[in-house]
Amino acid sequence: MDTVSVALGVRSYPIHIGQAMLGRGDLLGPHILGSSVMVVSNETVAPLYLDRLLDTLAGRRVDSVVLPDGEQYKTLETLNGVYTALLEGHHDRNTTLVALGGGVVGDITGFAAASYQRGVPFIQVPTTLLAQVDSSVGGKTGVNHPLGKNMIGAFHQPRCVIIDTDTLDTLDKRQLSAGLAEVIKYGLIGDPAFFVWLEQHMEALLAREPKAVSYAIRRSCEDKAAVVAEDEHERSGRRALLNLGHSFGHAIETGMGYGVWLHGEAVACGMVLAAALSQRLGWLDQDDVQRLVSLLRRAGLPVRPPEAMDRERFTELMAVDKKVIDGRLRLVLLRGIGDAVVTSEFDHAALRLTLDARSAA
Repeated sequence: MDTVSVALGVRSYPIHIGQAMLGRGDLLGPHILGSSVMVVSNETVAPLYLDRLLDTLAGRRVDSVVLPDGEQYKTLETLNGVYTALLEGHHDRNTTLVALGGGVVGDITGFAAASYQRGVPFIQVPTTLLAQVDSSVGGKTGVNHPLGKNMIGAFHQPRCVIIDTDTLDTLDKRQLSAGLAEVIKYGLIGDPAFFVWLEQHMEALLAREPKAVSYAIRRSCEDKAAVVAEDEHERSGRRALLNLGHSFGHAIETGMGYGVWLHGEAVACGMVLAAALSQRLGWLDQDDVQRLVSLLRRAGLPVRPPEAMDRERFTELMAVDKKVIDGRLRLVLLRGIGDAVVTSEFDHAALRLTLDARSAA
């Protein structure tokens, strides 16, 4: 087992990474404050892993709620179903919520925990690669709105994160590739040595070789934990680097309809557009752009936006991105592999040309 710490003072917590972790009551138990637990899962994950987790929680009063599966259900209506289950079960402020599933389950559960009776503790047990390396760490919670992704939410840190790498055995290839997009992102924004490692080990990751997968998860969590510890609430700008490709990617997800493109697929395409714009601005070498495109393709990810997303649609949707401040769009761009910047100081004509060109591929 590996353990990574997210250093946030009194809100610090561990990320435990390893095999057979769902049975580790010794890791889960210390972070459950009261005698009551509400496990939130979805209709795909629950049949596979809910009973195993419930066995670990034996001796406590445990209820569970199973949500529909898919980004299209990351809504206020689904969130209200969690509140209803909590209220019907007479859960109080000493209840601990446990999120068992991917990013949608984690985000909804975290937001429910942040807001139920003005805040209760929760634990993340992510079962997809994307959730394990990204959404389960850092305390961003929330739901989507028809006009924009993740526009309603709160910062609420988990008590701990339990990553059982065995759950990836049941993950389909498309979801695995989607998670690899976020893994690649860490190399791009500040860890060039990790990017090189990914170039050398992509086939091992696609083959789910345990040693390679565990290393990639740990390195990703270490990179994210360092950024979150420095800028927990995205105020200094440092944490915004984690959004490389996300302004373009969220526009694709919203424009195409939530769930049509997986989050990681949209982010992959968004990173290519960010790299292409960076090259057009003279900040990034063509060779580095092609290294990114090649690695994403090897990971089984798209590198061009859908035909339905033209420049006008991108522009319309990016105008309501969370990184817009005082009417100015900020983007995460690249000056090199491992050297990302958050800026609103870019040539908007270059952005228009990049969106018209649609790709660097």
